Amino acid sequence: LSCSQYHKMYRTVKATSGRQIFQPLHSLRAAEKELLPGFHAFEWQPALKNVSPCCNLGIINGLSGWTSALDDAPADTITRRFRYDVALVSALKDLEEDIMEGLRDSGLDDSVCTSGFSVMIKESCDGMGDVSEKHGGGPALPEKAVRFSFTIMSVTLVTDDKEGEVTIFTEPKPNSELSCKPLCLMFVDESDHETLTAVLGPIVAERRAMKESRLILSVGGLSRSFRFHFRGTGFDEKMVREMEGLEASGSTYVCTLCDSTRAEASQNMVLHSVTRGHEENLERY
Repeated sequence: LSCSQYHKMYRTVKATSGRQIFQPLHSLRAAEKELLPGFHAFEWQPALKNVSPCCNLGIINGLSGWTSALDDAPADTITRRFRYDVALVSALKDLEEDIMEGLRDSGLDDSVCTSGFSVMIKESCDGMGDVSEKHGGGPALPEKAVRFSFTIMSVTLVTDDKEGEVTIFTEPKPNSELSCKPLCLMFVDESDHETLTAVLGPIVAERRAMKESRLILSVGGLSRSFRFHFRGTGFDEKMVREMEGLEASGSTYVCTLCDSTRAEASQNMVLHSVTRGHEENLERY
């Protein structure tokens, strides 16, 4: 329902039944603020480098944090996203009860465990296919959409004593869309290297900055410090090739990590070896 439709229904039901079955609109808005990233206070030590200083956190323009050169054509894409660190904070606060329960189940005294938490993040990115309107008339946009999202796979704690790492939380359904947090939605065709790279550039910069720093966040009433580890395992091969500047289907290379070309592969279908890595692909690009 639109806000006005909802409000009308709320008034009608209240007037006819005399009972307040639905929440008034302002209380829904207040609840929504808590669920959107940007509600919880947090701090990075050291402060994040190269991160958009935009403070009214919530949904921001997907290109914010992207330093444009003078001769850049404005990217004809509409993209909206959360700031990466703010979205991670929100996702961790969602897991607050699970983390506290995990500490209790492991027999750890939560007042002692304030540092040494490490969080494993699975990143996913994929095209959402054709999202064109049935009867055009909207803004002239690419009619394809791409979504970048992440999932908190596990939270572990490195304890001081002999036990080493204790796993406090593991995502029970890592492939479910319910555990997958959207970070950035963009109207862009996933086979348009340049625009995709421009849009995901700020996200990559924020991720780099977060790897060098620790997050200080209040969980269970105490400030605790978290380090993040990122694994981009939710990309299909087509998307990996996009990010690394290889054409997906029209590429001369047969495989993402092998230097064998189509011509060579048609002669030799057996002997192939991994000859380059993702880092090298990015450098070549």
